[in-house]
Amino acid sequence: MATSQTARALRPGNVGNGFVNSAAFEWLSRAGFVARALIYAIIGLLALKVATGQGGRLTNQQGALHTVANQPFGKLLLTLVAIGLAGYALWRLVRAALGHGPEGSDSGFDRIAALGSGLAYGAMCVIAIEILLGANSSGGNTKKTTAGVLGWPGGTWIVGIAGVAMIGIALYQGYRGVTKKFLDDAKTGEMNPRVKTLIGWLGTTGLLARMIVFGLIGIFLIRSSIEYAPRKAVGLDGALAKIVDRPYGPLALGVVAAGLIAFALYSLTDARYRKI
Repeated sequence: MATSQTARALRPGNVGNGFVNSAAFEWLSRAGFVARALIYAIIGLLALKVATGQGGRLTNQQGALHTVANQPFGKLLLTLVAIGLAGYALWRLVRAALGHGPEGSDSGFDRIAALGSGLAYGAMCVIAIEILLGANSSGGNTKKTTAGVLGWPGGTWIVGIAGVAMIGIALYQGYRGVTKKFLDDAKTGEMNPRVKTLIGWLGTTGLLARMIVFGLIGIFLIRSSIEYAPRKAVGLDGALAKIVDRPYGPLALGVVAAGLIAFALYSLTDARYRKI
């Protein structure tokens, strides 16, 4: 009897559920939201400086990690960010694998989204580690990556499908923002009315800003596949540059930058209220 009970306890599903219900898993997961907040705050603040004519440059997630590394005590800060990114990636991948955490559960579509998010933040964690080790980080050149993929058999289709997927993600971000579906994932019972209203405003504003930049990334990926032109592809920084290059661009960029800062603040509230 004892042997059979031990065997059941050591089954992969039971071991996974045991880890998911641990304090370490919750701590790592919530640290991930803080790391995400820091990255989007840096991107948003630098974009706001450009929009208001204070200099600076537009950057993406990798550039934000370099910015952290260049601060006083930068290596320590970046180490903490890398741990947070690893925690966030782990949380998302576990939710994709198990479909639930100790406090919430996911639909089939949510599990697919969690897988993509987990892989993306895992890649960011790898880039942070490469920066800490002094290596040339490999994740930032969208044009070079797109050029490589376009050279594969069926590469134009792959890039085009990636663009369509990005537009789908953008629309999903907008849907969650407009409908405030993101509040379904939060412990709203622990919020007072003012806090809930504030989080609702931050989440909606932030998700709509992400919808804009993700949508632009998707559109230009599709253009690069149709025209077989890797230079048309853009990352997050390139999407922000496309905004500022348009009529009333600085104003539009300022609005999007404020939205990204709002998303950073929303991420901080997730560290407290998100159902893990």
